[in-house]
Amino acid sequence: MSLLEHSINGAIEAIQLLRSCEEQFEEALSVLSDAIERDNKILACGNGGSAADASHFMTELLCRFRDDRRSLPGIALTADGSFLTATGNDYGFDCVFSRQVEGLGREGDVLVGISTSGNSDNVRSAIETAKARKMSSIALLGRDGGSMRGLADVEIVVEHQDTARIQEAQKVLIHALCEGIEKRLNLI
Repeated sequence: MSLLEHSINGAIEAIQLLRSCEEQFEEALSVLSDAIERDNKILACGNGGSAADASHFMTELLCRFRDDRRSLPGIALTADGSFLTATGNDYGFDCVFSRQVEGLGREGDVLVGISTSGNSDNVRSAIETAKARKMSSIALLGRDGGSMRGLADVEIVVEHQDTARIQEAQKVLIHALCEGIEKRLNLI
């Protein structure tokens, strides 16, 4: 088997695991759509590849997913290098997302935390801060959900062991959420 074939098979295996997450997906879709209908906003965070996925998700909301439509309220908490480095330096890296949730999050908003391991302390802290601010939280997790399992209001766990494959499945999940939001809000 070639390396490419091996990668494709691994991605398919991880993506297939999402089939068992239909109930959690529908719940996450409702939380996100309801918040947008109430004129609340979505905040998203993660580290490394998950930071890129958080930014990608919010770009799909703010710009568009497929068709032209109005901009939807989303903020990637991973995007401001000045803030991240100042907060990391002054307060510690564990606070880089929670400080933003504290300053930007309002009751009724939604935080989406992405972690392939489920053990990201800064994402965990952001979810805890969101709860304190009466925000909803959604966690997109990998492996067994790690220490974050059970913390968010809604969690979707890709129970795979390979980080790259988890990220590929989470990308499919993010795109499905974008499509679902647009359909539920009659934007397409």
